[in-house]
Amino acid sequence: MHNTAISLIELGAVFFGLGLLGRLAWRIGISPIPLYLVGGLAFGAGGLIPLEGIEPFTELAGEIGVVLLLLLLGLEYSAAELVTGLRRSWLAGVLDLVLNALPGVAVALMLGWGPVGALAMAGVTYISSSGIIAKVLGDLGRLGNRETPVVLSILVFEDLAMAIYLPILTALLAGATLMGGLTAVGIALIAVTVVLVIALRFGRFVSMVVDSPEPEVFLLRVLGAALLVAGFASQLQVSAAVGAFLLGIAISGSTAENATKLLEPLRDLFAAMFFVVFGLNTDPTQIPPVLGYAVALAVITTLTKVVTGWVAARMQGIGKLGRARAGAALVARGEFSIVIAGLAVSAGAVDSQLAPLATAYVLLMAILGPIAARVVEPVALAVVRRMRPATA
Repeated sequence: MHNTAISLIELGAVFFGLGLLGRLAWRIGISPIPLYLVGGLAFGAGGLIPLEGIEPFTELAGEIGVVLLLLLLGLEYSAAELVTGLRRSWLAGVLDLVLNALPGVAVALMLGWGPVGALAMAGVTYISSSGIIAKVLGDLGRLGNRETPVVLSILVFEDLAMAIYLPILTALLAGATLMGGLTAVGIALIAVTVVLVIALRFGRFVSMVVDSPEPEVFLLRVLGAALLVAGFASQLQVSAAVGAFLLGIAISGSTAENATKLLEPLRDLFAAMFFVVFGLNTDPTQIPPVLGYAVALAVITTLTKVVTGWVAARMQGIGKLGRARAGAALVARGEFSIVIAGLAVSAGAVDSQLAPLATAYVLLMAILGPIAARVVEPVALAVVRRMRPATA
């Protein structure tokens, strides 16, 4: 059979299979990310039926998926919201960073992966999945709860931390010297500052450049601008993902809302392909040796996220039940942990076991997060009832 025909058949099977997995995920009430990863593991190196000949498309599609994930994340926030969220949540954000990055660092150093591997694992265990969290909060009807702004402010802090973290990680993965790493940080800080200033004062002009009453033209402009900015950012060693995120921040108002509606299906398509690609590049036979570490990290970082949410909500004067809900909401890890692991593995600068460890960890956390958010309230109420002194 002709190579093109084989490639089309394989891609068609991949997309259709992803549709089935996504439907199954929503039916059982979990994020589809774990199932996409499992699908990739099943058809990658060491899997059941290895796919061949579609790597060029899937690799590029995965890169586009990362760009769209970060672009839409940026579209969710205005520059003013980011600044306000940073002011409100910086202390809780620092606590979140320390408590949840350290377990990843510790495991990487225990496994002998060195400073670069430790930095990569710090990001994997630190960053919560805003996509999973937003979906769970919406499904549970908690978007209007008092603790929800606290959760969102911590997510905003994490996103800003990523804008600084990713360029540092990218520079170190590329083998940059200390001076090169500092230069990357400086460029990232300057880029973030410039974009925030532009978005605050001239955001309407940025929106006007990409806006159009014709949906087709609007989609082409936004997507084209995102890929251009991502490409230039990558060339400057700032990271394509950060470039897309900053562009999303600069687009505001109704333009951001319309762009989100248009781009969401594309994001879901290419993001699903990104997770599959990560699974394809991970040998499932390498997971058992690191499964114990993944389980230990899952237990520890579940507790540290709960502590983070509890303390952050307490700072805002929220009651104990709201604090527990805030902590449980932050548990899920997903797309951005895989993005970080993908950057590290593709650069070839870290131990090959990082991919299976990150895969196993995200599989656990993407399932455990929604479950924790659902059961925390009845569990907390049961604990409160037991702690109350018995009355005659």
